[in-house]
Amino acid sequence: MIKVRRIRYATFETPDLDKAVGYYTQVNGLMLETREKGRAFLATRTGELAIELEQGQRARCLGLSFEVAPSADLAAMGRLLSNEGIQSEQRRDAAPGIRTLLSFRDPNGTMVQLFSECSHVGGHQEVSGVGPLKLGHVAFFAPDPESISTFYQHVLQFRVSDWIDDFFVFMRCGPDHHSVNFLRGDVVRVHHFAFELNDFPHVKNACDLLARRGIPLVWGPLRFGPGHNVAVFHRNQDDQLVEFYIELDQMKDEELGYFEPRPWHRDKPQRPKVWRGNDSMIWGPPPPLGFM
Repeated sequence: MIKVRRIRYATFETPDLDKAVGYYTQVNGLMLETREKGRAFLATRTGELAIELEQGQRARCLGLSFEVAPSADLAAMGRLLSNEGIQSEQRRDAAPGIRTLLSFRDPNGTMVQLFSECSHVGGHQEVSGVGPLKLGHVAFFAPDPESISTFYQHVLQFRVSDWIDDFFVFMRCGPDHHSVNFLRGDVVRVHHFAFELNDFPHVKNACDLLARRGIPLVWGPLRFGPGHNVAVFHRNQDDQLVEFYIELDQMKDEELGYFEPRPWHRDKPQRPKVWRGNDSMIWGPPPPLGFM
């Protein structure tokens, strides 16, 4: 139906907007682009929106925003959604640099927003925190990962990159190995979200900064099997898991059907597959209790 090209930003509700803005600017290293009553937008140092914050009762992920092709017709997309029984609406000037959004809800209740035109915001400002390149992916607990992954495949043309057993699916909408993940859980809620860094020295510097701020690592460094990214995890001001990662697999040619070869791949070529839970890491410490 609708082909999304890349994830751009995520919307989070937070009970303490001031504290959240402090984390994202002073620790994560995003730029505060716009702040108004009860809401704030933060962007990367290259001017791409990454996080929208809304003051609310509890910490949760409210929505995901994706970019579609510049030639895409949002009105036509709305009609396609209507044919599937999905209600949608167009919103104007809903975010800095984005004139028009098409929004609807996925079966889990997460708001999905699509836009075809955007401009970079802010400028190449100095950042005092980690300073990630972009928001890379968001992972959710979901009662039925297979069902919600089928929805994203059918409606937004996501592709399945990998599974871990039958409980954790990794999905891509562009070359990156995953932009959205679903992990089996009783209640729909965010599991973690991730930001891409430059290289391993950037990861090391991020760990040093977290240590200076008294923020412990929850897990890592490690290299995953699915996606093969090197990753470290910590918790933000709302006790949400945040991942910093590098070296995520990319599938640059969908017809070839394998990820760009890397020395650390176990399969040659590395194609989408089902990983077994006890074989889903290349190296690093085991996951902390309750992570999966």
